[in-house]
Amino acid sequence: MKLIQTVDAEGTVLCHDITQIIKGVTKDAVFRKGHVVTKEDIPVLLSVGKDQLYVWEKEDGMLHENDAAEILCDMCKGQHMERSQAKEGKIELTAACDGLLKVDNRGLKAVNGFGQMMIATRHGNFAVKKGDKLAGTRIIPLVIEEEKMEAAKKAAAEATEGCPILELKPFLHKKVGIVTTGNEVFYGRIKDTFTPVIRGKLSEFDTEVIDHVTWNDDDTKVTASILDMIQKGADVVVCTGGMSVDPDDKTPLAIRNTGADIVSYGAPVLPGAMFLLAYYQVKDGENPRTVAIMGLPGCVMYARRTIFDLVLPRIMADDQVTADDLAALGQGGLCLNCPECTFPNCGFGKGM
Repeated sequence: MKLIQTVDAEGTVLCHDITQIIKGVTKDAVFRKGHVVTKEDIPVLLSVGKDQLYVWEKEDGMLHENDAAEILCDMCKGQHMERSQAKEGKIELTAACDGLLKVDNRGLKAVNGFGQMMIATRHGNFAVKKGDKLAGTRIIPLVIEEEKMEAAKKAAAEATEGCPILELKPFLHKKVGIVTTGNEVFYGRIKDTFTPVIRGKLSEFDTEVIDHVTWNDDDTKVTASILDMIQKGADVVVCTGGMSVDPDDKTPLAIRNTGADIVSYGAPVLPGAMFLLAYYQVKDGENPRTVAIMGLPGCVMYARRTIFDLVLPRIMADDQVTADDLAALGQGGLCLNCPECTFPNCGFGKGM
């Protein structure tokens, strides 16, 4: 590539797009990479501020920005994603279905640490809709050393063990059981306002509530109902109420007595500190499966966004949540209860 005066550019080949910006009217390329400049093009090029032009002069060992963007795109793109055409050295990835976005931060850091190239993504572990933008890639200069791009590609592969930096896990159909607990609800002293909230949040996903029972504060009954729902085919069991440390709050004990593996009782999230997550392993011959069991604290009933909103998308995509995952929610785990909720377009649940 070489730099020449625009007035002398007739017959040369542009090595990058030329953008025209007119406020409120257009921001687009008036000439694309590869365009052969004609005499009539020169006044247009001058009008967009291009007194000089870079024209293509192929050099061994160097890559044009669009070719480098293709390499970055290949590092990122996983299944269930669509990509744009390279434009001004940029490629964007969008979701081809509803699902949970996963971002491998090790690979992302490995690439962005090289300099002169970048991958920007939205936050991982959040739900996305079909058509949502997931990431953008580009190099910073117009050309870059091929050797540098290969080094970045190798570093990313080592960091991610050969997997793409981005993964989109489609949401799955889930059969759900709901166990409502509490003497006050069971004996009709108050109306159950918790279950409708749970049903509403479940309705945002492909779910089917196959059973719902209400019990007093009797842990044996709750344990039996959880196991019964699992026997009926539930993929997820949600228990509401009875999650504090009061003597008559026995839901944690009931979940533990099912034999499920407790991931954590408690999470560094407000609202939602008294959240419990467990997984129950169903050994069904050739069809073993894992059932998620959640104990939801009372805040889920009245707070607009809680720990439930952070964990539920992962459950719906069969993305197993670990104790370390929950511990990492501390940074960003404080909901500010804004007068106008913009979740997930806010800092809640977005740590490092």
